[in-house]
Amino acid sequence: MKNIAIAAIAALSLAACGGSETEPQSSTTPIHAVADAVIVASGSFEGRSDHVTTGGVTIRKAEDGYYVVLADDFSLDGAPDPKLGFGNPEYVVQSQFSALNNKTGAQTYKLPDNIDPMEYSQIYVWCEKFSVPLGVASLQ
Repeated sequence: MKNIAIAAIAALSLAACGGSETEPQSSTTPIHAVADAVIVASGSFEGRSDHVTTGGVTIRKAEDGYYVVLADDFSLDGAPDPKLGFGNPEYVVQSQFSALNNKTGAQTYKLPDNIDPMEYSQIYVWCEKFSVPLGVASLQ
């Protein structure tokens, strides 16, 4: 009975930590809004810290700035507090630009003007709560 109670508390704690899906730091942009944007970098996610993170990612340059586009095949197995940011090659906290809005599927994020993605060699899915990478894609 004690193990069931501990498991229930752990499950509720993880659910509570997933606030990034209901309170994103920035909103996503529909993919069709950047369909004509030029792809300047791309990569594929690989899992980290015993997490499964897969799928493609592109960085696109449009007239109004840069966008990060997660492909239809993007998937994160789940973790509390996932955020998106860049690294070179270590994660750079100041590069964090958004909470991850969904753990699967296509997503588009407009980068703030103060972040130049061309200064970085990797994009991260980062667990803010535990300060560990959940997935990393090398950009080419």
